Amino acid sequence: MCADDAEGLIEGVGNEVLFTVPVVAAVVFGLLCFAGWQQLRQLSSPPPAAPTSARLDNGAALPARGSMAAHYGSDAQCPICLGEPRHPVETNCGHLFCASCLVSYWHHGNWRGAVRCPVCRQQVSVMLRCFQDQHLPDETDAQREERARLLRDINDYNRRYSGEPRPWLDHLRDLPTLLRHAGSEFFSVGGIMYMFRLRIVLCFVAAIMYLISPLDMIPEAIFGILGLLDDLFVVLLLAIYVTVIYRRFLAARWQEDTT
Repeated sequence: MCADDAEGLIEGVGNEVLFTVPVVAAVVFGLLCFAGWQQLRQLSSPPPAAPTSARLDNGAALPARGSMAAHYGSDAQCPICLGEPRHPVETNCGHLFCASCLVSYWHHGNWRGAVRCPVCRQQVSVMLRCFQDQHLPDETDAQREERARLLRDINDYNRRYSGEPRPWLDHLRDLPTLLRHAGSEFFSVGGIMYMFRLRIVLCFVAAIMYLISPLDMIPEAIFGILGLLDDLFVVLLLAIYVTVIYRRFLAARWQEDTT
């Protein structure tokens, strides 16, 4: 009995859980701090001034160029017009397009359902905006009207198709892109609404409580390292549910942007 008691640091809780939970919590906390620091650095450091001709050519793509280049590299271009993305939007499959190109592709395609990505042919269930929605001081009236029209089209598309039922495999494929955008908006001023942020925080708290709970579907005391499979499954479900919350937020945001 003494030998059995000495094997576990806490009775009823496997040592694997005690060692894994702090590591996972530290990694998640570090990633959240890094994402918040990156967002604050982008907000505090204004982008370098560009020539007037470049601003007129690229419209609202300049404010998002720093983060866009950091993710896509210096060779980022729209696969439709083969130019630098103007008012860039990203699909759930991770491909970047001009907003006007992708919206035109949608309007001239099949209106009865969501379009398929011109690059990978995966169904585009959501358009993720990569440009700022605020008006620039040197914009003309035509550019402001174009920006407003594109925002209405993007929000209308997300309202129509972001809530459609999808297979689990598609949810797994969309995790990296949607989690990156959700994390960016989570730490941005005027990003995800506080109600959605509260739901995401509660999901993480519930997952942490399950990880430290001695009640497991696959107990570590019996199955050893295999007992962590249910914990990984819970974390995966949490990530998928966060993306579902973000999709609902994108579908509901059109009502605020169009009023």
